[in-house]
Amino acid sequence: MNKEYLELYTDYLLSTFGHTTATGLSTLVDGQVSHDQITRFLSGGEYTSKDLWLEVKSTVRKVEREEAVLIFDDTVQEKPYTDENEVMCWHYDHSKGRAVQGFNLLNCLYHVEDISIPVAFELIKKPVEYSDLKTRKRKRTSLVTKNELMRAMLDVCVQNQLKFRFVLFDTWFASKENMCHIKQTLKKDFVCALKSNRLAAVSAEDYQANRFTPIEELSWQEETLFTGWLKDVPFPVLFVRQVFSNKDGSTGILYLACSDTTVTRKLILTTYQKRWPVEVFHKSLKQNAALGKAPVRRVATQNNHVFAVLYAIFKLECLKIKRHLNHFALRAHLYLKATRTAFDQLQALKAA
Repeated sequence: MNKEYLELYTDYLLSTFGHTTATGLSTLVDGQVSHDQITRFLSGGEYTSKDLWLEVKSTVRKVEREEAVLIFDDTVQEKPYTDENEVMCWHYDHSKGRAVQGFNLLNCLYHVEDISIPVAFELIKKPVEYSDLKTRKRKRTSLVTKNELMRAMLDVCVQNQLKFRFVLFDTWFASKENMCHIKQTLKKDFVCALKSNRLAAVSAEDYQANRFTPIEELSWQEETLFTGWLKDVPFPVLFVRQVFSNKDGSTGILYLACSDTTVTRKLILTTYQKRWPVEVFHKSLKQNAALGKAPVRRVATQNNHVFAVLYAIFKLECLKIKRHLNHFALRAHLYLKATRTAFDQLQALKAA
């Protein structure tokens, strides 16, 4: 990896407010680095999750704590006008409730206190093309599922001896395979959201007799904490329900499961609230580091641009720690400085 070009390109991602191109970067540095040099950097060997870990490792070691959490979630960056390939294709976007063309990024975020650092990532690839028998449309599929990728990423985090207490994930990753892998194979614990129709038993007798009830139909009361079993999950968990009000005045209900049966309801709720930084992280990727603003078309360059974006956000997080300003405040500071420079330049041109 050419570290000089990585630092230069990621600084460009953080300081530009438009589309990011090799030509734009070359112009910005007055031709000290050519368009071709940047292009070769982006199209070189594929930078992976391992490369990201090597870059962030020293910082993680300084801040890691036993009470930290690992957060898994994915995000879709829509790119409707880019040519399709195994990365840039159709993915289901949960936030929009439909499939969109773009790329799907699975992230693992290490969160401790007020610090969030990306420690692993995978771009979802769909190399297999097939024809849907019902619609007669050409589609793509992956060779591995996102849940399988999540477990592999988690294995690497454990192998890297990361200190953490809980793994956090939402309903889309709350599969029995993930739960069993975390609790039984890795000997770790999780807090995750559950769909309201997830089947559960609240006694060992019901579990053994295969008598299950949707969790929304359990005898919920305020401050209720159930110990029970999920269908096909061979160990007990704690069930918690949280009722909350949405911004539009409607009522929402969140069901949670925790594999550590010794903790309190309050700890489960406060722990799951720590999942929110991954939403802020994804927003920052898109708004502060130009995730979707590079006109890259080949799989290698798309992958390496995403790697650079993640490293850029890590650099922004380091600035946040140093300056005590969040990502968006730091970018606003840069934008104000850029606007002032442009304004002063305009006045100079008018006076000439």
